[in-house]
Amino acid sequence: MSESDTVEETSTSNRDSQSSDDGPKQVDSPDYHSENHTAAQTCGWTANALRGEGKCYKNIFYGIESHRCIQMTPVVKCNERCVFCWRDHAGHAYELGDVEWDDPEAVVDASIDLQKKLLSGFGGNDEVPRERFEESMEPRHVAISLDGEPTLYPYLPELIEAFHDRDITTFLVSNGTRPEVIRECDPTQLYVSVDAPERHTFDEVVKAMEDDAWEKLVETMDVLAEKDETRTVLRTTLVGGENVRHPDWYAGFYRRADPDFVELKSYMHVGESRDRVARESMLDHEDVMAFAEQIQEHMPDHEYLKEVPVSRVALLSKTDDTWVPKLKKDSDFWARDAVSGD
Repeated sequence: MSESDTVEETSTSNRDSQSSDDGPKQVDSPDYHSENHTAAQTCGWTANALRGEGKCYKNIFYGIESHRCIQMTPVVKCNERCVFCWRDHAGHAYELGDVEWDDPEAVVDASIDLQKKLLSGFGGNDEVPRERFEESMEPRHVAISLDGEPTLYPYLPELIEAFHDRDITTFLVSNGTRPEVIRECDPTQLYVSVDAPERHTFDEVVKAMEDDAWEKLVETMDVLAEKDETRTVLRTTLVGGENVRHPDWYAGFYRRADPDFVELKSYMHVGESRDRVARESMLDHEDVMAFAEQIQEHMPDHEYLKEVPVSRVALLSKTDDTWVPKLKKDSDFWARDAVSGD
């Protein structure tokens, strides 16, 4: 996953996960539940939503129901070594020759089954209303973003379609190093990480394993600009002292992709990143907003600025109405729902 906040938003209550001696080593987190190369883990906001203790910022910005969202990946391998990543880089070799790939339908089945296992314990939790638990057993969203780089899975476009065939929305998060795959992917919402506005900072912060990663990211911006039907988001993890500078350069790079939204979120000092980045590199929410405002000055089309302080995240948008249209409560998507939801 290209986001740095997964540990912060990941439940540590499920300690009975499967483990593998040669699998990725995680820090301050249980091992993933997995089936072959498909992995899932309970997001902390899913647990919070089940207990009625708040929802993820993706609910506030886009309408995702946190208690019905699967956090998964079709591949726990990555071709970047971002300094802000909470994961143990030693466990993320990206050579793929030894992987026996499951077909997309099997990955969808595994994702749903793993989610139900992960959440099964909440059925006996007095803090969780029975109706809400039953809703969680019928997931309607998937965040293909838990770990690794999803575009390394060879059937990613077909996987997205397989989720859509089950009436499950898809949020795909990518590092943009496989523009040829991104071109073929049409998720409900497509995130690409942009953690530097130019090559030098990219090399220092992202530490890609492939020499042409920067050029591929630039090409991905052009691919995004061509997508008319798919909602696109550029996501930047702000690391104090590393990549929080040149707001005009960021704006110029963002404009190349013509995204619907730009998310700016503070680095979080968690997991393995604590051995690479100082705690002082976490930005206060006020600093995130200030940098977002500086960028916005150079992006007049993105006239709306939204925020979720608890997640230290800001959103630049072309429209004040940022929810996914099909996730609005009067939509056919919810009319088809197998269980009633709030």
